[in-house]
Amino acid sequence: MPRLNQVPRAEVRDQFTLNMYDFMFGDRDPVAEPGTVGGTTGDWWTVFAQSPAALRHAVRGFRLYREEVSIRADHRELGQIRAGWVVGSQFVFSQHCKACRSAGLSEEKIAAIPSWQTADCYDHTERLLLAYTDCLAGQQGRVPETLFAQLREVFTDQEILEFSYTTTMYVMHAIMSRALRLEFDDRDDPVVEVGGEDGEPLDIGAATSGRG
Repeated sequence: MPRLNQVPRAEVRDQFTLNMYDFMFGDRDPVAEPGTVGGTTGDWWTVFAQSPAALRHAVRGFRLYREEVSIRADHRELGQIRAGWVVGSQFVFSQHCKACRSAGLSEEKIAAIPSWQTADCYDHTERLLLAYTDCLAGQQGRVPETLFAQLREVFTDQEILEFSYTTTMYVMHAIMSRALRLEFDDRDDPVVEVGGEDGEPLDIGAATSGRG
């Protein structure tokens, strides 16, 4: 379950939010009967409904990157899907696998996103964007001058700015999705101590060093 409360349809007072509920869920109460037209549970929408202003801003961002920027859709999606992978958001990664297909990226390229560095299916331009995405999503914007100079040899300043904006927007969505346990990111952290079957497990390091 999400870490924040969901807003039932009957409690929605904002018309924009209600319009989005209608679009995503039909006439159902999405809290009582979850499930969107896109196949997810839909709790991203019902949690964001806590703040109609935030929901409106997020949807405006979706429309911006699909309708108003100049960068190519396939290039844009490389940044968004890789951002989901780097941050570790199952939701963002999964959704943008689908968006990559809509943008014309091949199954080979989509499958190679986790290990793009060793894949030979990407051209030079795509590799530059993936490397830049890793700097944005994994290094919090720490970008080597050499890489940035190479980007400027291929892309206009407007395209670099727009790619930076849309990619980091999805870094934010990936982080929020994980933090609030939304959609496919409603998962327990896998990094926990694994206990032994019979009492306290043996400290192998101590045992092998003669201190056990």
